[in-house]
Amino acid sequence: MEYKKRFTIKAFDQKGDRPLELSRPGNMKSHPWSYMELPFDPEYELYNNRMTPASLNNITPDEQYWAVRTGVILRNTGEFPVEISGKDAFKFANYIFTRDVNKIKSGRCSYQFACYHDGGMITDGVMLHFKDKLWMAQADGDLINWYLAHSKDFDVKINDPNVWVSQIQGPKSLDLLHAVIDGKLEQPLNYFDFCKVFINGEEVIISRTGFSNELGWEIYLQPDNDFKKIGNKLWEIGKKFNLKLTGTPVFRARRIEAGLLSAGRDFNKSTTPFDVGLNKFVDMQKGNFIGKQALERKNKNHKIMGLRVKDGIACLGSKITNNNQCIGEVTSSSWSPYQECGVAIIRLNNDFEEYDKIVEVHNYENKKLKAYICDLPMYDKNSEIVRGIDRKIPKSSNPWFK
Repeated sequence: MEYKKRFTIKAFDQKGDRPLELSRPGNMKSHPWSYMELPFDPEYELYNNRMTPASLNNITPDEQYWAVRTGVILRNTGEFPVEISGKDAFKFANYIFTRDVNKIKSGRCSYQFACYHDGGMITDGVMLHFKDKLWMAQADGDLINWYLAHSKDFDVKINDPNVWVSQIQGPKSLDLLHAVIDGKLEQPLNYFDFCKVFINGEEVIISRTGFSNELGWEIYLQPDNDFKKIGNKLWEIGKKFNLKLTGTPVFRARRIEAGLLSAGRDFNKSTTPFDVGLNKFVDMQKGNFIGKQALERKNKNHKIMGLRVKDGIACLGSKITNNNQCIGEVTSSSWSPYQECGVAIIRLNNDFEEYDKIVEVHNYENKKLKAYICDLPMYDKNSEIVRGIDRKIPKSSNPWFK
């Protein structure tokens, strides 16, 4: 059987007095905490032209899943914060993004995404609202050139502050936070808050956000930080909590179960926010924004659903069939150790009500598998885990197919 090839980026020691340099090093940047990953033979992938670990030889995908569900993990990401400042910063952001940024208080974060003029989606991310500026920590995609292309009529400055983001996630993540910072938090850090703290004498920004839908926080490393001083302190304290270093697989199944969408996979330039169920993040009552006129004419019914797959994992991009008719495709797929079945996010051709719940998909060996269309999120419908309301830690799997 011929399998598809997988391409990765590898790290090698440079030897001799004539090292080979990349012709365009700016297109492939390493995270300042990548030194933590190098002992584990990492394979990297590019995300916003930043290298992020796709695999590490010290931990399996299933072990990563259980670590974020029951303990605490560290994930060095390729998130790309861009700073928007100047007299018209908030006015400009309201033109670019679909949500009204003026409704968000200073010290809070907001989920944001931008659209093309035809209503198709560019990418999304988490926006940090300062008193006089904004940081948009974006998912993979080219937003910075989009900003520059539409900024000529605004008194605004678009800047890459060279900030790097890592995520600390899992039910023990807040315990680790309180143990690693110097002193105590000045005020409670609620879901989607951010603040400044000191770690080992270094001032950093942290936010109560993440991509796991578990308890967690993110840390924003700035150029004037001593990266190793912060990172080594985090590892020193993290050992007491059995902190696990992880890669891309850590969030894959968990974010699918939670219905967290991945830019470029679950949505793209051909999908509107309405297609993927993000209606509540489009403020049609605010002033003009890019894509508004097109969105006013679009169907508001969503076509995104979840999928549980029996006896295997659906192939990414697999066509979903119902009575031998293609009704959609798989946009994200993984194995859930908790539910003991394949899980996926799917995009249907039309509204779900038109189809039966039981469908067929293909796995990576092109074998047909029975699957069941389901709502998203698959459990924790009110997001009580990520908000710290539900603190129960799963002690074992809970198979969906009994």
